[in-house]
Amino acid sequence: MNIYKNHDIGELIRNNSYVGRGIVCGKTPDGKKAVTAYFIMGRSDNSRNRIFEEKGDEVIIYPFDASKVEDPTLIIYSPIRKYKNKLIVTNGNQTDTIYDYIKNGKSFEEALETRAFEPDFPNFTPRISAMLTFMEGDFTYKMSILKSADANGTVCNRYTFSYNPLPGAGHFIHTYVCDGNPIPTFQGEPERVIVPDDIDDFTNTIWNNLNGDNKISLYVRYTDIETGATENRLINKNV
Repeated sequence: MNIYKNHDIGELIRNNSYVGRGIVCGKTPDGKKAVTAYFIMGRSDNSRNRIFEEKGDEVIIYPFDASKVEDPTLIIYSPIRKYKNKLIVTNGNQTDTIYDYIKNGKSFEEALETRAFEPDFPNFTPRISAMLTFMEGDFTYKMSILKSADANGTVCNRYTFSYNPLPGAGHFIHTYVCDGNPIPTFQGEPERVIVPDDIDDFTNTIWNNLNGDNKISLYVRYTDIETGATENRLINKNV
């Protein structure tokens, strides 16, 4: 087994009906751009009734049809926010927690010590988060997962992974292993994935391989490390 192999993300998600929500961070092969991607999936009508909207550096999730919203608590949030040289990406309202802590001079880890997995028994959906920090012509990134230690939601275990990026490589973390009842939580380290130079290649690889019934929205951002210029792609199934 080659533990250093970077996998095709399309192969990792193909034929898997439900990987849930996913975050990718990495660097393009030419070493010039930082890459991040975030997608959401859903099985219920409430979860599927969502779209991404971009507002400046921020991405916000809104209901596609406001009249059909059953419970906005865990489905409406800002998955992407930026503060100075930091780009925050998460699968819940912990985005705001991290933003507020960073703004007050505290750390990514300190912010997430105050949060736990989602209270959606029996799944106890993990909270996944990432933060890119840009500095001196390069960047680093951290990824985190907060998940239940047992089937009863008794306590929360918190895992943080810190990376110095390699050209052409990224890491992929998602909420679930696959579909199920309850849905099995992601296990182990974030998966190593190939990151291409072309944003459309990466966007299409992810979107086209997510399950057609359960995929909802995808956002991909390439950031020029030297200039800070961004190139973005946003896809909503609901249009």
